[in-house]
Amino acid sequence: MDSVVVVGASLAGLRAVEALRGEGYDGRIVVIGDETHPPYDRPPLSKGLLTGATDLSAVTLRQQPDLSVEWRLGERAVALHAADREVLLDGGRRVPYDGLVVATGATARRLPTVPEGLAGVITLRTLDDAIALRRELTGRPSVVILGGGFIGTEVASSCRTLGLDVTLVTADPLLARALGPLSAGAAARAADHGVTVIHPATVTEVRGHDRVQEVVLGDGRTLPADVLVVAVGAVPATEWLRDSGARLDNGLICDAGLGVVGLPGVVAAGDVARWPHPGFGGAPLRLEHWTNAAEQAVIAARRLLHGTAAGPCAPVPSFWSDQFGIRLQGVGLPALADETRVIEGDPAGDRFVAEFFRTGELVGAVVAGAPRALLAYRRRLTHPQRVPAL
Repeated sequence: MDSVVVVGASLAGLRAVEALRGEGYDGRIVVIGDETHPPYDRPPLSKGLLTGATDLSAVTLRQQPDLSVEWRLGERAVALHAADREVLLDGGRRVPYDGLVVATGATARRLPTVPEGLAGVITLRTLDDAIALRRELTGRPSVVILGGGFIGTEVASSCRTLGLDVTLVTADPLLARALGPLSAGAAARAADHGVTVIHPATVTEVRGHDRVQEVVLGDGRTLPADVLVVAVGAVPATEWLRDSGARLDNGLICDAGLGVVGLPGVVAAGDVARWPHPGFGGAPLRLEHWTNAAEQAVIAARRLLHGTAAGPCAPVPSFWSDQFGIRLQGVGLPALADETRVIEGDPAGDRFVAEFFRTGELVGAVVAGAPRALLAYRRRLTHPQRVPAL
C-alpha cells in the first residue's frame, strides 16, 4: 500500500494517522479537511472557549512528531470514485489512494423553522462556530437555546457562568439519552443555576429582520432572543459519499472491524461510522463521543493495514460533560436501558451513581463526583453482554 488518504482532519483523522505510523506504515499519507484549522479538540467549544477559561491556542490537538503528512486543509471532498480509487475535491482535483480512511464526522442538524442567514443564530459544531458564538455573547444578550442534549446544556451552563439570561427550549427531557428517567435531576440542576427550562416545547417560528428578535413556541408563547443557539443534534457527514457504492443509513455502514461495506480498501472512524457492536447485541451503533472517535481511529487504521486479522471494534463507550459545577461521566449505553437504579446520592445533586440495565444485563452507568466508581463499571462492561438489540 503506497498511499493512504484520510478524509477528515479532526480527532479521528489525526488519531488514524498516528496509528498508521505507529503500526509501521511508511507510505504517503494525505489528510483532507474542509476547515482551515489544524485538528482541534471539540469539547472546549461549548465550555471553556465560550467562558474564556480556555484560550484559542489551547484547543489545537497535539500531534506526534515526524508524522510526515501532506495536509490539505480548506479543501472539501465532494465525491468518492471507488472504482478508480480517487477522492474528488471541490476544486476539481482528484486524489488517488490505495487505502482510504473516512473520518468526516457529523454536521449540526438544522431546523426548517429557523431561517438561514439570520444574524444572531448559531449552530455549534466547529471552531469557527464557537468563535462566532463567543463574539455574540458579549454585551449581556438574552440567550435562547434550542435542544436539551449535551451541547445545549453545556452552552446554557457557560452562559450562566457569564451571568447571562438563558432560556432552554427542548422537546425531550434534558439529557434524555444519557440519563433516561434521571433527566428530571438534570432539569432541576439547570433551574437551580438560573436557567429557564421549557419542556416539552416546539418552535414554530423565529422572527427577526436582519437579526433574530424572538422565538415563537408551539403554544403561542414568544421568547425575546438576542442570540439563538440551535443545538438539536447532528447528522453524519456522508453526502459526499452518495453514488459511491457505500451503504448510507444514519451513517456509513461498516462491518464489525470498521471496514466500509461495499468499498474495498476503505475504513471509517468517528461520528460518521455505524457498525455492529458485539458487546450490545450486535446492534448497529453510531456514537458521537470523543473517546469513540479516538478509539475507532486506531482500530480502523489497523483494519486498513492488517485486514480482518485486526479483529472487531468493541470498545466500551464512554462520555463526560462538564456543566453547572459538576462533571457527568458515563460508560456503556444507558439509552438501551429498560431499568434504572440509583445506587448512591441524588441525580439532582453534586454526587450520584446510577446503573442502567436492559433485560437484567448491565448496559451502562452514569456518575457525578464519583470517578472511581466508574472504573469498576467499565471493567464490568469490557466483556460482551447478552443484550438484545433494539
